Amino acid sequence: MLFQALALARPAGLPDSAVVRDIAVAPGETLRTTSVGQGEAVVLIPGLFGAAYGYRAVTKALVNKGYRCIVVEPLGYGWSSHPKKADYSFTAQTRRVGDALDSLGVVRALVVAQSTGAAIAFRLAVARPSLVSGVLAIDGGPAESPSTPGMRKAFKFGGFVAKLAMDETMLREEVRREIVRNSGDTTWITDALIRHYTAGQAADLSGSIDAFHRMAKSTKPEPLTDELHQFTGPVRLLLGGVEHPSEIPDEQRELLRDRLTDFAADTVPGSGQFINEEQPKVVVDAVAKLHRDAGE
Repeated sequence: MLFQALALARPAGLPDSAVVRDIAVAPGETLRTTSVGQGEAVVLIPGLFGAAYGYRAVTKALVNKGYRCIVVEPLGYGWSSHPKKADYSFTAQTRRVGDALDSLGVVRALVVAQSTGAAIAFRLAVARPSLVSGVLAIDGGPAESPSTPGMRKAFKFGGFVAKLAMDETMLREEVRREIVRNSGDTTWITDALIRHYTAGQAADLSGSIDAFHRMAKSTKPEPLTDELHQFTGPVRLLLGGVEHPSEIPDEQRELLRDRLTDFAADTVPGSGQFINEEQPKVVVDAVAKLHRDAGE
């Protein structure tokens, strides 16, 4: 696997020392990675929107505590490429994330993941247990498909119709609406923040719509149900205490409790799905505790 770029624009809010690389994991498929700091590796996987920017407060605090933070944006997420005909199943996304980490020389890491990124983190832990020392999921569960009810509804009539209707302004409005609906404290949501959260997709709007369409149709070739028990490291789940539409389904929570040997969940009062934005200190403290529990 090859680095396609070594000096790309640094995400807003990250230190000058942050290094941004696009890593080719297959023909036409590149993953955007952002690395900063030195020490124990912490890999952060974002949700569909936000990219490395969404972790800026968390990564800054972790770097100050002596960690090396590596944000990996899965295919179709953020600034990674948005190929039309790619496999967007979580199984394929997991392989790509693992390949990117191999290219960066990561051999052992704590993995932090938000929203749909958590489904990739759980699969990475199962597929590459020697690589993953522990998992912290931020309001995300072991979903079987990246397709959400909202995504399926949006693409009911196909990607071409979506392209005719969607522009950058509409994208921002839709993302803002979803973020507000899924947050407890909404004071962190500003026009500038929404621009940062949607920048990667807006830069390639047509490609992003194609990628969203593929995600909406994605299958689930390898379910996690019978595999989760294979990971014996610590898994921690942070749940937003404020009711929100994207809450983890009860069956996914029960799956984690039933199949994992070292699992614990904590509810964060006042937060919704975006605990990394609403209460980043809670996430930072949870990473430090996960580090201790993993015995690293």
